[in-house]
Amino acid sequence: MLGIIIGLALLMFLAYRGMSIIWIAPICAMVVAAFGGLALLPAYTDSYMTGFVGFAKAWFPVFMLGAVFGKVMDDSGAAKSVAHAVIKLIGTKFAILAVVLACAVLTYGGVSLFVVVFAIYPLALALFREANITRKLIPGTIALGSFTFTMTALPGSPQIQNLIPIQYFNTTPTAAPIMGMVGAIIMLGGGMVWLTYQEKKYKAANVHFVELETKSADIDTSKLPNAWLSAVPLVLVIATLNIFKLNIIVALLIGIVAAIALNFQRLPELVKTMNAGAAGSVIAIINTSAAVGFGAVVRAVPGFQTLTDLVLGIKGNPLISEAVAVNILAGATGSASGGMGIALAALGEKYVELSVSSGIPLEAFHRIASMSSGGLDTLPHNGAVLTLLAVTLMTHKDSYKDIFMVATAIPILSVIVGIILASIGLI
Repeated sequence: MLGIIIGLALLMFLAYRGMSIIWIAPICAMVVAAFGGLALLPAYTDSYMTGFVGFAKAWFPVFMLGAVFGKVMDDSGAAKSVAHAVIKLIGTKFAILAVVLACAVLTYGGVSLFVVVFAIYPLALALFREANITRKLIPGTIALGSFTFTMTALPGSPQIQNLIPIQYFNTTPTAAPIMGMVGAIIMLGGGMVWLTYQEKKYKAANVHFVELETKSADIDTSKLPNAWLSAVPLVLVIATLNIFKLNIIVALLIGIVAAIALNFQRLPELVKTMNAGAAGSVIAIINTSAAVGFGAVVRAVPGFQTLTDLVLGIKGNPLISEAVAVNILAGATGSASGGMGIALAALGEKYVELSVSSGIPLEAFHRIASMSSGGLDTLPHNGAVLTLLAVTLMTHKDSYKDIFMVATAIPILSVIVGIILASIGLI
């Protein structure tokens, strides 16, 4: 147990210090193995790599196709076109809401949250400039639209955090729709309340939009493709996944083909676009697989049984222990998908058994696992948080409090409400 705790703490500390999880995860796994009395080399070549390869085998096609889809949507201008249409519809008066919903449309349509950050930032910057809202609120605004309700709560989302529980619980992407919708309302509503409060607070303190020394180039919206046509690939991904019940791989392939067909002339270097998307997916899948490999070593040491008993021994609803396990591991790895992958690989079978004994449907376990992965994952060392701050040219001091509130605190609150709903049978 001590080795597991030290390994997790070391993983979190090193990740927070900016070190790549690709190489620190096996080191931390060896710490766990040493304390657990395992032979180090077999622990790495067998336990660690089995977990690593198993996750990559199961999910690489989704990561790769999702990244290619996002890159095609980005390079063609389709993602910016859809986002601009949403922002134009809502207007400058509700600038924060406009950016949140623009992010939400793209992420719910299957575009990677990293692509969304790059696509939305120039539009958000122009809108915040026009509305005279401080740039410090841009990271929190993008985080709310990209990292929260569309990623984990909204039923039918094609994001990986909503898909991983399917293989453990034999559920569907629309599992527990009531819990998911209520959770999404809490995340969106609570996040908007916080960001609106912060906006008023900044304006009262006379903190307004400040231009950078080098002004960012504005997007020429007249050159963007038609917004309605640009939205077709997003709609197709959602429809084929949830209405026609096709596999996510097929849904993403259809989305990619549609995006290319509708924007072929806007993709003069199509091969380069496809290559960049595919290459980008490799880092994402390896990062997550590295975290899952760490979890495989944790699962192999004798102390894991004690940890399992501790987690499963949490009194009351078994959904509480699931939420705690997923949150802690997502926080330790700095990855929603990685933390959930570790937790469900280790405890998924136990929760299936508990579903039978407690009478709580597996759909509820799916939704709580998904929503919980989007809680402590956004601690300061999270890769998406670091990317968001880097792209927006903000620091943790400038904007992390807003990110924490909208992407950590409020989502955890929504999980609590979800557990309450499940306990009274509202799935």
